Amino acid sequence: MVRGIAIALLVLAAALAAALYVWNDRPDLERYSPWVAERWRGAPGVTVSFLGVSTLLISDGETHLMTDGFFSRPSLWDVAVGELAPDPERIGDGLARAGAHRLDAVIVLHSHYDHAMDAPDVAERTGAVLVGSESTANIARGRGLPNAQIVVPEAGLPLSFGRFTLTMIESRHLPHGIAEGTIAEPLVPPARALDYKQGKTYIAHLSHPSGDIAVVGSAGFVEGALTPYRSEIVLLGVGGLGNMTEQYRETFYREVVDRLQPTRVIPIHYDDFTRPLSQPLALFPRIVDDFDQTMEELQRRASTIGFELQLLPLADAVLLLDS
Repeated sequence: MVRGIAIALLVLAAALAAALYVWNDRPDLERYSPWVAERWRGAPGVTVSFLGVSTLLISDGETHLMTDGFFSRPSLWDVAVGELAPDPERIGDGLARAGAHRLDAVIVLHSHYDHAMDAPDVAERTGAVLVGSESTANIARGRGLPNAQIVVPEAGLPLSFGRFTLTMIESRHLPHGIAEGTIAEPLVPPARALDYKQGKTYIAHLSHPSGDIAVVGSAGFVEGALTPYRSEIVLLGVGGLGNMTEQYRETFYREVVDRLQPTRVIPIHYDDFTRPLSQPLALFPRIVDDFDQTMEELQRRASTIGFELQLLPLADAVLLLDS
């Protein structure tokens, strides 16, 4: 019996060691430091600040727009077995780090927790309107955000914010089968991660006198949906893309990058969002997402098609479009 227990403990220890190895087998983000764009030096134009996942602060100096606004970044344990709620301290720290004291709009690209959970709190703190699907609106209602601050857009119809024209283009999420469906009634946190159902997925297209920007929050697509649009800048959500089939990746690049015909492509939504922003950004384990695969393919496409490939520094503004 003692021998059997010892063998069982050895097997358990080996399994835990293997699991730790797999979880810690991550691509090295530091190797991509040559692709990180220079900080904004104050020249007039449209800037962007990257705040992890697909949270972006986009500004022309007068109008300030944020996509998603996710700062709480709960731990893997809480995501897996616990209940989630916005973290007021982390939200406050994230907004302060970005200098986002006043916002005109918070634009939610879909309703999973890593996009939509904090958005109502961000809108309430900054006086912004919250733009998103009916599922996102129900997250906002569950947090008590007034209806006057909630906008459920009609896909393809433009909204104006200062000199920006926002068009929410219906798209699809990368197909991983997690938390699909819609949120049909106000969602009051704390709630499980799986309660933050996807709802509609959008690509946010921003037109400005300085040029056009597309924010792609998830590596999904609808064939032909982007045919009428062009964007000099594409902020490209690539989370999970590295572990999709070669055929899927090729179709995604063709339907999103090739159709928009950008001069600059900037990957987003690649960082491990179970780590707080107080720690350096890290990539997900290869078993979750092979970021090296994604970057290799984007580099090949950049050299073939002729766009510039960049990454963004964390929280520092970068110039996207000259005034």
